[in-house]
Amino acid sequence: MIGPKTADLQTATMLTISVVTRGKYGKRAIRTIRERTDFEVTQISVPEDLPNFIEDTTPYTDSAALASDLVIIFALHPDLTPAFAARAAESGAGAIIISGSETFEMRKIAEQNRIHIHADEICCSLVPCGDSVIDEFARIFGEPRFEISVAGGKVSEVNVIRGSPCGASFRVASQLVGTPVADAPARAGLLVQQYPCRAVRGTRAGIHRSAELHKKAVEAALAHALRSGS
Repeated sequence: MIGPKTADLQTATMLTISVVTRGKYGKRAIRTIRERTDFEVTQISVPEDLPNFIEDTTPYTDSAALASDLVIIFALHPDLTPAFAARAAESGAGAIIISGSETFEMRKIAEQNRIHIHADEICCSLVPCGDSVIDEFARIFGEPRFEISVAGGKVSEVNVIRGSPCGASFRVASQLVGTPVADAPARAGLLVQQYPCRAVRGTRAGIHRSAELHKKAVEAALAHALRSGS
């Protein structure tokens, strides 16, 4: 079983979310958020093909949607990413999530505007942090958490408590039923990589970190299930 929509979880806050997409990046997040919650989602698209250097970013960032409660940025460009973050902060956004590494420029934007900015190369690392907007989003999306039931030495049911906004965690949940308990954690990591996860490959971070997070989440859920006898 895959987790209920936000409305079924009695969400106290209805977030407005704007997602900056570039090509294929960000579209899975939009689809997953719409499928799994009743949050209001707006897409802001930038061209897939962009010049290496953009002096005037205004034509790209001129969007009223950047005043949303939460702005998620998949611009993946050294000029556009901070420009979108700065514009969102100045427009009154509640919080910002960036696909990319934390930089001095991002820290400066966060400090000057007193806004929380979460930056990471993978979308399955987010956890509650004390910021009301991020915490509301992270109740549903971010670092994976599962609830698993076991019967006859095999996984009998999987519920996603919190899943990656790209949808990888929900795929893991749908494919683990019937897997022997001993094989389930490693299979979870493999399923994330086969999704396919769009995180960076060829390093020990990126997709391998995503796989490890899901593997550990399944291990923790199985340990709890076996302790409780479920």
